Amino acid sequence: MQIPLDRFIYALGIRQVGQATARLLARNYGSFDAWHTAMGQAAAERAQNLDEMKKPEIVGETFAALCDIDQIGISVADDLVTFFSEAHNTDVLDDLGALLEIQPFEQSASDSELAGKTIVFTGTLEKMTRSEAKTRAEAMGAKVSGSVSSKTDLVVVGSGAGSKARKAQELGIETIDEDSWITMVGG
Repeated sequence: MQIPLDRFIYALGIRQVGQATARLLARNYGSFDAWHTAMGQAAAERAQNLDEMKKPEIVGETFAALCDIDQIGISVADDLVTFFSEAHNTDVLDDLGALLEIQPFEQSASDSELAGKTIVFTGTLEKMTRSEAKTRAEAMGAKVSGSVSSKTDLVVVGSGAGSKARKAQELGIETIDEDSWITMVGG
């Protein structure tokens, strides 16, 4: 039996993981194996953090990458890693992975210059909503992140931008204004 990755993740009933979040996870991790491995690593990092520090901070590269996915913060990430921290759940996932053909997430076929790039939007966009900008970026094959890191390819800077724009500059990441973004995506 075949099932798309995003529908599989949604069907697990993980707290705070609805259809939209399941799709975000599938888009960012691409395959069941990549998602399963990353969530296991994030759970291990989070458990170590809580054991050592006893406070909710983002520690560990895989957990931080999960939190960096646009629209996924610490609360959703915690619910995901809590699910993966329970041996019963990982046993069921392993069994389902063996029984089902979990299809990788299919990105929109795009030969645009944005395909495969990670984009961050910061500040206030005045000519389109942030939701419209994200939708256009994703339609062109890009990933949208909520924070700037060394893996970010492009930062679109709106009015009133602050720390994200500064961090992009410090890291040498390309930044463009909203007008350039609109030109890039074809109006």
